[in-house]
Amino acid sequence: MRRERGPVGQMGRALPPRVVAAERAASARGFTKSCLPEVGRLLALAVAAKPGGVVAESGMGAGVGTAWLHSGLGPGARLFTVERDEELARRVADDYADDERVSVLIGDWRLLERHAPFDVFFCDGGGKRDDPQAVIDLLAPGGLLLLDDFTPSPEWPPRFEGEVDELRVFYLTHPDLDATEVLTSPAGSVVIGARRARR
Repeated sequence: MRRERGPVGQMGRALPPRVVAAERAASARGFTKSCLPEVGRLLALAVAAKPGGVVAESGMGAGVGTAWLHSGLGPGARLFTVERDEELARRVADDYADDERVSVLIGDWRLLERHAPFDVFFCDGGGKRDDPQAVIDLLAPGGLLLLDDFTPSPEWPPRFEGEVDELRVFYLTHPDLDATEVLTSPAGSVVIGARRARR
């Protein structure tokens, strides 16, 4: 029996159906801040590496990152995602009403605190800049932190708009993280860190 394939990403693989639906919904709403497919594949990979894990997302937007995270969820995993824009959050909540593993929270990113610690945390909104230590504190030992939307820099320390990027340096050199930066496009990168087990 022949199977029809959905839209194909750069790597020749069909995109997950919920990702396709989320991208279409984002486009229809005029939402332009969704994560790139290259970032999405990193999210799916991170979640798949923690098959029974607790996953979090800060800054769900129109739900494209949520869909990528969901595509990697194992049967025993949980996904908590938060968004301040009530209309966006309610639409994404409707999209996942059929999956009890997914909880959509409406409000400030600190709503995630009651569900921590996290095995994977995609911090794409609140917390990333305003309280980076609190973001790291939400990770379980061995938990993976993914931070999107950095601008690649060939220098060390990394620079952005002529100044040292202190936020990126904070994450890349934090004593509780083993962290690196991954190029996801010529103009963008993701910082990925794993929380070290306490000794």
